[in-house]
Amino acid sequence: MPELQKKKDMIVTQNAQSAKTLVEIEDKILNGLTKNENIADILEDDELINILEESNTTSTDIKKRLAESEITEKEIDKTREIFRPVAYRASVLFFTIIDLAVIDPMYQYSLQWFANLFGSSVDNSPKASDAPGRIKALNDHFTLSLYDNVCRSLFEEHKLLFSLILTVQILFGDKLMDPQEWRFFLAGPSGAIDIPKNPTDWLGDLEWAETYKQLYCMSQLDCLKGFDRSFMENNKEYQKIFDSEEPHNVDLPAPWNEKLEYFQKMIVLKSIRPDKIPLAVQNFVTEKIGS
Repeated sequence: MPELQKKKDMIVTQNAQSAKTLVEIEDKILNGLTKNENIADILEDDELINILEESNTTSTDIKKRLAESEITEKEIDKTREIFRPVAYRASVLFFTIIDLAVIDPMYQYSLQWFANLFGSSVDNSPKASDAPGRIKALNDHFTLSLYDNVCRSLFEEHKLLFSLILTVQILFGDKLMDPQEWRFFLAGPSGAIDIPKNPTDWLGDLEWAETYKQLYCMSQLDCLKGFDRSFMENNKEYQKIFDSEEPHNVDLPAPWNEKLEYFQKMIVLKSIRPDKIPLAVQNFVTEKIGS
């Protein structure tokens, strides 16, 4: 809504000019008072009296305009605040691409390039008559535009990683990602634990030790409490996932399949079939921000 921004700029300029005029009036009055040494001189000074009358009229008009402009400015600011989600999404995306330099120093993106790309999305994204529709159109268009442009400069092996980081940062920005779950997904289990006897006939003892460590530690997450016991009691059900050619598409045994979000299911998959995590990441990105 550029017309609102122009109106706000105009109000700011007018208010600044009005403030300057008031200061000039005060200076004139002070000069008139200082050049007259007593009250009689002041009362006989026609120029000073005219200045006082003029200043009274001018200051009244200015105060009236300032009061009106303050109301208008608040209305404009209220409207501008509606679009803050767009600004917030853009800031999240900017720092996401800045962090790519950690992966490879060659991945450098300037703020000017980013701002120009954002301006292009404002111009070219689908228009909408309502604010929520416009916000969604802006966010979707700019996210895809940024993804396409950044991917042109990435090595093939980093594109899926960028997709994952982009998705996760958007979810964090929308308060839809649990930091503890994300940390566990990246770092895995830590610390020494007692390994119980292997209850399965399809995992070797070394595999079981590593798997149980994952299971025990992930069960400390709020969303997966009791999962280690469930796995041990129903391990035959989980063998289907272990043996599947597409384990990332296999449902978890009840009640976990209905209980868990897709990212939480990825944590489970990582403990059983970590080799299929890249395919699961593709599904996760598609589900959250589109293919």
